[in-house]
Amino acid sequence: MKYLITIVGPTAIGKTSLSIALAQHFNCEIISCDSRQFFKEMTIGTAVPNQLELSSAKHHFIHNKSIFEVYNVGDFEKEAILKLEGLYTNNDFVILVGGSGLYVDAILKGFDAIPEIEKTIRENIKLKYELNGIKFLIESLKKLDPNYYTELSQNNPQTLLNPQRMMRFVEVCIGTGKPYSSFINQNKNQRSFKPILIGLEAEREVIYERINQRVDTMMKEGLLEEAKNTYSQRDLNALQTVGYKELFSYFNNETTLDFAIEEIKKNTRRFAKRQITWFKRNSDTKWFDFDVNKNDIVEHINNQL
Repeated sequence: MKYLITIVGPTAIGKTSLSIALAQHFNCEIISCDSRQFFKEMTIGTAVPNQLELSSAKHHFIHNKSIFEVYNVGDFEKEAILKLEGLYTNNDFVILVGGSGLYVDAILKGFDAIPEIEKTIRENIKLKYELNGIKFLIESLKKLDPNYYTELSQNNPQTLLNPQRMMRFVEVCIGTGKPYSSFINQNKNQRSFKPILIGLEAEREVIYERINQRVDTMMKEGLLEEAKNTYSQRDLNALQTVGYKELFSYFNNETTLDFAIEEIKKNTRRFAKRQITWFKRNSDTKWFDFDVNKNDIVEHINNQL
């Protein structure tokens, strides 16, 4: 039996340090499942593990892409599953760690089977988006699949502002004549491994304080300069990310630097809340306090084998 030890939880909770400790204990490698740590131009603002951490355990899918490349969750699923197959030839364990819920689900469950959509439909939707903006996509989804629109509004509102994913939802609705949500949780790919899900949690005040401290540390480590270096590419999808877009507003003279920093903290706290909501949906996850003794988690994992 092959096992995928999966560590989830909100940002700044301590997933990286736990993943390294478990990787060392089980003598295995780590697959990062953070949709922004893929991009090599984004280091400080995405809390990429430092060089000591990266050298403490073998990591995959960190800085393996450029912000100029088109890379989505479907691409990640295919590449990560292929990587897992290779890793399992030498080890029964792999660690999966990250806070991007959709990407975690893609590995654990696979994607829903959705029919191919005619190219003309996709092109027509893209043209209308270019003419009318994201509002067209939002209103279209609200009309064509009100249930899915409501779910996204409540649990993952950032998705409503992602043009690529919104165009996909709308094209499926139009191309199949069915709501996009009708294809969710249907026939998915079978997996050759058993997931063991570990969640890290803390009191809200603790999470928020850890987030505030992390943002302050990022600023000291050079986040402002990193954002400045990517400012000319600010319209790329990869850079529509908390920690960068707030500083872009500062560069545009729309806010002060102090206000931008407070906005980063506020928006990161909101993001953490959405992460918790997403991961708490999975009843198979065993939740531990963020400062739990690692041996307690190891004991739980061993009991699942």
